[in-house]
Order: sequence, then C-alpha cells, then structure tokens
Amino acid sequence: MRLILLGPPGAGKGTQAQRLVDKYGIPQLSTGDMLRAAVQADTEVGKRAKAVMDAGELVSDAIVNAIVAERIDQADCAKGFILDGYPRTLVQADAVESMLSDRGISLDTVIELVVDDRALVGRIVKRAEDAKAAGQPVRKDDNPAVFEERLREYYKKTAPLTGYYYAKGRLKTVDGMASIDAVTAEIEAVLAAAAKAR
Repeated sequence: MRLILLGPPGAGKGTQAQRLVDKYGIPQLSTGDMLRAAVQADTEVGKRAKAVMDAGELVSDAIVNAIVAERIDQADCAKGFILDGYPRTLVQADAVESMLSDRGISLDTVIELVVDDRALVGRIVKRAEDAKAAGQPVRKDDNPAVFEERLREYYKKTAPLTGYYYAKGRLKTVDGMASIDAVTAEIEAVLAAAAKAR
C-alpha cells in the first residue's frame, strides 16, 4: 500500500500516519526524518544535503527527490509506505510519479484531511497549553502567528496538489475535523476500497 497524506499543518496527518504504521507495518516517510537519516548515514545525497543545510540554505527539490528515491528502495518499503509532508509542490508531485513509474509501482491513493482553518488555530493553541500543563516543551510552531504563516505557505505551494491528484482520479477526502477514531475509520474505508480496486 502506497499512499500520500495531504492536509494543512495541524490537520492530524502525523497522528493518522502513526496509526497506519502500527496497523499495516509500513513506514511513514517524512522528509525531515529522511534528510536527517541520509546526513547521518553519510550517503552521497546526504553529503549534498548537509553542505546546503550547513550553509543555512533550503534543500533543493532535486536533493529532496533523490533522498526520497533512495529511501523507497530500502527493504522496509517493499510492502508500501506513507508519504507525509511530501510532495509539497507540483514539481515534487511530478517527481514522485516518475520515481514510482521507474520502479514499476504506483500510488494506491491520496487522502486529504479536510479541516477548518480557524478551528485548526484553536487546536494548535490547545496543543501548546496541553504540552505546558504536562511539563513538556512546546513546539516552536505551536504559536498562532507562526502557525498562520505555515498555513499561508501551505495554501500557496501545497494546496494545488489536491487538484493535481483529483485530475488523476486518486484523491479521496476525509473529514479531518471529526474525532481521531472517526478519521481513522474513514481512512480505513478509503484504503479498503482502494485495495478492492487494485
């Protein structure tokens, strides 16, 4: 099973991805984790990424795409994977299509968690309050101003992917404002339908 989770920051992609990892035993591929792993493993692409990051610059699409391609060739991805936070742009979405087609595999589905932006800001504030109350560090992006900037960035660069995948007949939407368990159940239904269609 190969799927992409789409949705703005705070939509619950990470929570749902973890549940899918636990149920299906397939890895969740997050670009941040993959970049760090490639740098740590000192792979060729990791060295290129490290040089860029050390210079304080943003890692290019070419490097990110190469890291993802390298990662999906690893043994634990043979049964499938969940792409979370990638692709972020139409250029990256085209790259995913190419890298999968080069390997003779394809995406099973793309699931968008549809959410209410105003409610999301409330969710973020609550998450920060809960972390403080539990004596845990507050994530630096759990700040309404920072979060709203991330939302704007999402709508500018990543939101066009919904149209891209809709046009390919792969996009399924799930109500991301429902309870965590209800969202999981809806995702399971989408995946069951995709498995039948295969």
